[in-house]
Amino acid sequence: MSISLKPLGNRVVIEPIEDEDVTPGGIVLPETAKEKPQKGKVLAVGPGERNDSGDKIALDVEEGNTVLFAKYSGTEIKLDGKKLLILRESDLLAIVDG
Repeated sequence: MSISLKPLGNRVVIEPIEDEDVTPGGIVLPETAKEKPQKGKVLAVGPGERNDSGDKIALDVEEGNTVLFAKYSGTEIKLDGKKLLILRESDLLAIVDG
C-alpha cells in the first residue's frame, strides 16, 4: 500500500492490526469491548534524527515491518478512511519476526 504521507524525523506511520471479532470460545465482541491494538504494520518511515555532528541516524525499522507499540502512544489520524498512527520510533517496543 502506497500512502501520500511522509513522516518527519524519527517518526513512523503505522496501520494498526485489529484483533479478531470472535473469541476462541465463539463469543462475538462488539467494537466497544475490543482492546486498543498494540500491533501494526509500518507503512512509512521518516529520515531519522541528526546527531550532534549533523549526521542522520537511520531508524531501526523499515516499511513492511510488523511492530509492537505502547497501547496509548502516538497520534491517531484518518487517511482514505483508514485509521493510522504516527508515533516516534522510541514508542515502538519490538519488531515481530515472521
